[in-house]
Amino acid sequence: MPEPASTLYGTSVPEAFLFDLDGVLLDTEPLHAIAWQQAASHFGTVLTDAQLAQLQGQRRQENARLVCSWISQPISPEQLLAVRQPLATDLMTAAPAMPGAESLVRYIRSLNRPMALVTSSDQNSLRQKIRHHSWVNLLQVQVCGDDSALKAGKPAPDPYQLGALKLNVRPENCWAFEDSDAGCRSAQLAGCNVWRLMPSVGLSKPINSEGITRIQALSEVEKRLRTVFSTGD
Repeated sequence: MPEPASTLYGTSVPEAFLFDLDGVLLDTEPLHAIAWQQAASHFGTVLTDAQLAQLQGQRRQENARLVCSWISQPISPEQLLAVRQPLATDLMTAAPAMPGAESLVRYIRSLNRPMALVTSSDQNSLRQKIRHHSWVNLLQVQVCGDDSALKAGKPAPDPYQLGALKLNVRPENCWAFEDSDAGCRSAQLAGCNVWRLMPSVGLSKPINSEGITRIQALSEVEKRLRTVFSTGD
């Protein structure tokens, strides 16, 4: 039996959509990992996969402090970032879009549903990353890690609360798309309906547990949205 047109995977059709950038719209996470690894290696430290995973979704300065705590020699976040940032800048300009990301954003725009970008990247970094991805500007609102209205970054709820506020909607009426632990925690604490993109897990179908719907590709969301909205809901 088909699901009611008013729900998707048991969740009401949203008033607005909130998107993370890295690992959701753009495939930058492997590039971030390379930059952090090379910077740490410059100071004689090799980061583990588990350590690199901890850096996903958080603001740069917070990550720098964490990486400094793993480096055996005394080093400040500023010293680390002086090495890391030129590496990251060169890498990020070549970041490709995540599969299905542009198509989903354009489809939501065609529905006249509001969208916000909620990223831990600062504004300068964002501009570099989306230089070859002008479609990201279809998201009407941007919340960056250096937004003056933010008191705390992910995993605190502040970024997603601010994104919903800027769109003039309640967080519980938003879908938030994330890929990291910190980002999912942030969106959950804000009250959003969270969708976690996990392309490497090999999910056979969307799985909802602990209030998070896990998907393998953004195309799954677009396909279901097209089904729902074709009914005239």
